[in-house]
Amino acid sequence: MKKNRVVILLGPPGSGKGTQAKLLKERFNLEAIGSGNILRARMKQDDYTGKKIGEVINKGKRIPTPVIFMLWMKELEAIKQRTGSQGFIFDGSPRTVFEAKMLEDALEWYGWHKEKKVIFINLSKREVLKRLKTRRICSVCGEIAIANGSKLKDCLKCKGKMIVRPDDNIEGVMTRWEWFNKEVRPTVNYYKKKEGITIIDGSQSVEDVSRDILKAMK
Repeated sequence: MKKNRVVILLGPPGSGKGTQAKLLKERFNLEAIGSGNILRARMKQDDYTGKKIGEVINKGKRIPTPVIFMLWMKELEAIKQRTGSQGFIFDGSPRTVFEAKMLEDALEWYGWHKEKKVIFINLSKREVLKRLKTRRICSVCGEIAIANGSKLKDCLKCKGKMIVRPDDNIEGVMTRWEWFNKEVRPTVNYYKKKEGITIIDGSQSVEDVSRDILKAMK
């Protein structure tokens, strides 16, 4: 893989973006910028913004772009200051065409705009609902797993308690799916027209999705 590569992973909720970002991070020594993870970490801070982010996320609603961009820039600046990075992954961002254009400006500012790969992990509405119904997240380390009919009480990684994300209820999932169709799909089309995008079948196993992503990155 080329050095200083920027990988943008897009897809509907439950498509496995976070899992694939983690695999790429470990394989290629990439930094990972996941808006969801950044927001969940920020909401733990006991201040106005942290509490507000928590309220919005728990209702399955959208965090305003200026807040997202503020957090992005903080992460990009931190990465720029570190050495040894082979590149980085955007997990689930940008979410809108406006954010995509803002990200282009940010990447150019830091000199990271030349080597970029955009990947869309496609998944049907039916599969999204099926997956999120059984998805669990560790309350300690944030590890994500699928219950697969079992209760899955403890995290296999750190033994922390596995819980259901507040926004993984039916109402929250449907809100996110509708928002995905309204905002993120146009972003996918934006990248298709601008520079091309690789579409991966997200209904496959984690291993097969990873294999297809690695092929696309060669």
